[in-house]
Amino acid sequence: MTPFRANLKEVWSRLTWPDLISAAVATAGLLASIFDLHGGLFSFLKYLAVAASVYLLVRLIGWWRNRLLWSLRNRLIVAYLFIAFVPILLIVALVLLAGRILYSQMGAYLLHEDIHNRIEMVADISEHIAIAHETLPAGVTMQESERILAAQSHAVHDRELPGLEISFSGETALLHRIASGKKSYAGLLQQGDTLSLTSLRVIPDRKGERLVTLRVPVTPDFLSTVASDLGAIQLNLMERYTGGAPQGVIYPSGDEQYRVAKPIVAQNRVLQDAMFWIDPPVSIVSSLDSVFAGRDGKVELHRPVLAVFNARPSRLTLRIFTSLGELRDSYLLLLILVGIVFLFIEVAAFVTGFVLTRRITRAVADLYGAMQYVQKGDFSHRVQIEHNDQLGELAESFNKMTASVGELIEVENKRRRLENEISIAREVQNQLFPSTLPSVPGVEIEAICKAARSVSGDYYDFIQLSPTHIAIAIADISGKGISAALLMASLQAALRSQLLVEGSERLSMVELVSRLNKHLVRNTGDDRFATFFIAVYDSATRTLRYTNAGHLPAFLICKGGSEQLDKGGMVLGVMEDYIYEEGSLTVSPDSLLIGYSDGLIEPENVYGEEFGIRRLQEAAIHVQGATPIMVAESLMASAEEWAGTPEQADDMTVIVARLR
Repeated sequence: MTPFRANLKEVWSRLTWPDLISAAVATAGLLASIFDLHGGLFSFLKYLAVAASVYLLVRLIGWWRNRLLWSLRNRLIVAYLFIAFVPILLIVALVLLAGRILYSQMGAYLLHEDIHNRIEMVADISEHIAIAHETLPAGVTMQESERILAAQSHAVHDRELPGLEISFSGETALLHRIASGKKSYAGLLQQGDTLSLTSLRVIPDRKGERLVTLRVPVTPDFLSTVASDLGAIQLNLMERYTGGAPQGVIYPSGDEQYRVAKPIVAQNRVLQDAMFWIDPPVSIVSSLDSVFAGRDGKVELHRPVLAVFNARPSRLTLRIFTSLGELRDSYLLLLILVGIVFLFIEVAAFVTGFVLTRRITRAVADLYGAMQYVQKGDFSHRVQIEHNDQLGELAESFNKMTASVGELIEVENKRRRLENEISIAREVQNQLFPSTLPSVPGVEIEAICKAARSVSGDYYDFIQLSPTHIAIAIADISGKGISAALLMASLQAALRSQLLVEGSERLSMVELVSRLNKHLVRNTGDDRFATFFIAVYDSATRTLRYTNAGHLPAFLICKGGSEQLDKGGMVLGVMEDYIYEEGSLTVSPDSLLIGYSDGLIEPENVYGEEFGIRRLQEAAIHVQGATPIMVAESLMASAEEWAGTPEQADDMTVIVARLR
C-alpha cells in the first residue's frame, strides 16, 4: 500500500457521521454556487455549506495538529518557531510598521513644511509691500507705487512662487469674513473650485485703507515644484457630503463628512527610482487645512484638503540624515555595521537551533527505530553513537540494555530448555523408583524421597527375588541434579541386571557389591562415586544378609533397642579391586529396618547442631509401633522440625521395612 493510500485510509477511518454529512452539505453548496442557483432553498443551502465548511476546517486543523505534533521533531520545530522565529517576525513586522508610520509622517511633514514655508513667504511679501508703501516719497502716486512694488515682487519671487498674482483694492470685506477683525491673513484659500496660497493685508493709505492681495494658485505646475523629495502628488478639493448615494470615498473630518470635488495632480511628478532592492514605495494620505469662501459670501474656516502622494524610504532617510552634519557618514556606517552584526547573530542562532534540533530529533528517531527492532524481537540492532553527550550516553545505555536483554532472553531460553530437560529427567527418574511394592509374606515396606532440586541423587529400590526373598537397597550418589540422576540410573540398571536373574537370592552380597563397584569404576570419572547399602531378607528363615559400601549405617529396631548395620567397606566407584564384607543376622519378630541418606541427619538448628543419627534413632524408637508410612513421615517431620525451615540443603530419603 502506497503512503498516499495509507493516509487516505487513515483519514477515512477517522471520519464520523457528522463529518460525512458536513462534507456532503459543503459539496452541495459549492455546486449551487458554481451553477449560480438562486432561491430560498439554495440560499439556505449555501448558508449551511459555509457552516459545514467551517466545521470541516476546524476538524481538519485538529487532525493535522495531532498528526503534526506526534513526532518529537515536529514538536521541537514548532517550539523553536514559537520561541525564536515568531518573535523575530513580530519584531520585524513591528519595525516595518513603525518605519511605514515614520516615513508617512516624514513625507507629510515635508509636504506641509514646504507649503507652509511658501505661505509664510507670501505673507512676508505682503508685509514688505505694506512697509514699502508707507515709506514712498510724497510725489509718487498710489498707482505708481502699487505698480513698482508689484513689479519688484514679481522679479524676486516668480521662480519660487510660480503664478504669483498681486493686486490692490479698497474692498476689505473678504478679509473681515475670514479674519474677523484682524488686519492680515495668510494660508490656503479655497474659492469655488480653485485653491491658492493667499495673503490678505490692510495697508494704510492717504485716503483710508487699501487691501493688498497676493495669490499663488495651486496648479499642476505649482505642485511640480513642491517637496522635491516626494514622488507623485495629488491635492483633492473637498465638498460637504449632504447624503444620497455616495460617489467615491467619504472622508470624515470632525463632525462633518466630505467627498472629493476636484483633484489637482502635479505635472511631471513620478516616483523616484529605487536606490537598492529593498526600497518599497510608501503611499501617504494627509490633509491640509484651508478656508473656504463661497460665492454666496458663506465662509467655512476649516475645510480639509486631502493630500495623496508617495515617496521612497531611501529619499526620506537621506533627508533625515542631512541634519546630522559632519558625523552623518559615521552614524550611517555605525547603523550598517550594527545591522550586519545583528544579522550575523540571528543567522548563527538560527543555524545553531536548527543543528541542535536536528541532532536531538535524530537521536530520538534512532532510539525509536531501535525500539521497533526490539518490538520485533531483534536485540542485535545497535544505535550509532555520533556525539559524546547526554544523548550519546542515552544511546550507549540503550545499546547496553538491549544487549543485556538479549543475553537475559538467551539465558531464559537456556533455562527453559534445561527445565524441560530436567522435567524429562524427573519423569525418567520417577520411573526408576519402584512403582509397586513387592508382596513378601511378613514384610511391609514404605519409602519417601524428597529431592533438594528437581531431580534427586538419592536412590532406593525394592526387588523381590523369590516368594520369600526381598532385596532392599538405598544409595546416595555424589553431587546433585542431572549428573547425580544419570549416575543413579546407571547404578539402578546395573543392580537390577544382577538381581533379576534366576538364583539371585543365593548371590553373595560381597559379590554383588564388588560387581557394582567395578561397573562404576570403569564407567564413571574419578570424581564420581556412590554410597550404597544392600540387604536381602528371607522371611522363611528370618535371615538378613547385607553389605554397607560407605553408606550411613542402617539400623534395626527391636523391642526398644537399636542395632546398626555397618559391615561392608568403602564407597563404590573409587577402587576397582576392593574387597567388601558381608553381615548377617537373624531378625526378631516385629522388627523395624530403617535406611536413610545423609540429607535426613545433616539439617542444623539455629545453634548449628546437626539432627544426627542418635536423634533419628530415638525418633524411630518413639514411633516403632506405627505403620511404616507413619514412621517414614514422622522421621521426615522430625528432621524438618529440627531445622526450623522447609528449605533443604540435600536430598532426603528414608526407607522403613516392618519385618513381622
